[in-house]
Amino acid sequence: MASKEFETKLMGLQSNLLNFAYMLTSNRDNAYDLLQDTTLKALDNESKYVDNTNFKGWVFTIMRNIFINNYRRNVRSATVVDQTEDLYHLNLSQDSGFATPEGSYGAAEITAAINEFSDEYRIPFSMHVAGYKYGEIAEKMNLPLGTVKSRIFFARKKLQTRFADYR
Repeated sequence: MASKEFETKLMGLQSNLLNFAYMLTSNRDNAYDLLQDTTLKALDNESKYVDNTNFKGWVFTIMRNIFINNYRRNVRSATVVDQTEDLYHLNLSQDSGFATPEGSYGAAEITAAINEFSDEYRIPFSMHVAGYKYGEIAEKMNLPLGTVKSRIFFARKKLQTRFADYR
């Protein structure tokens, strides 16, 4: 295929490629970047295109592969490797909400609200938040499993109604 014919076909697909890029990225700027990368890669690899091959499929495959490679690169770069001796960074809560004054104030308010519950709601709810399973809580409190689940549910509901403004 002549170079001019190749470029004409490629430019004819730009609107279709942009739609596909937008579908992949869900962001207009990222879609334009992906379109540009795809166009450049197709032009660089013009010699690899074989006549009598589905040109549109070939270009769309290039776009899809670029998108997948970029996604994998972003995931790898977002991975944090904790090299501290005691794995300090791994043991930190990732989003505890304490980073901002509003978060620590909200957490203190929630803790105070939980402490106001009667023991029958506060103890199972606190144990559940601490990571105990329903069965473990029921066993430690000598209560039926259903009772534990309902008390935790009602405690959660009380908190939701009290802090409805925060949503």
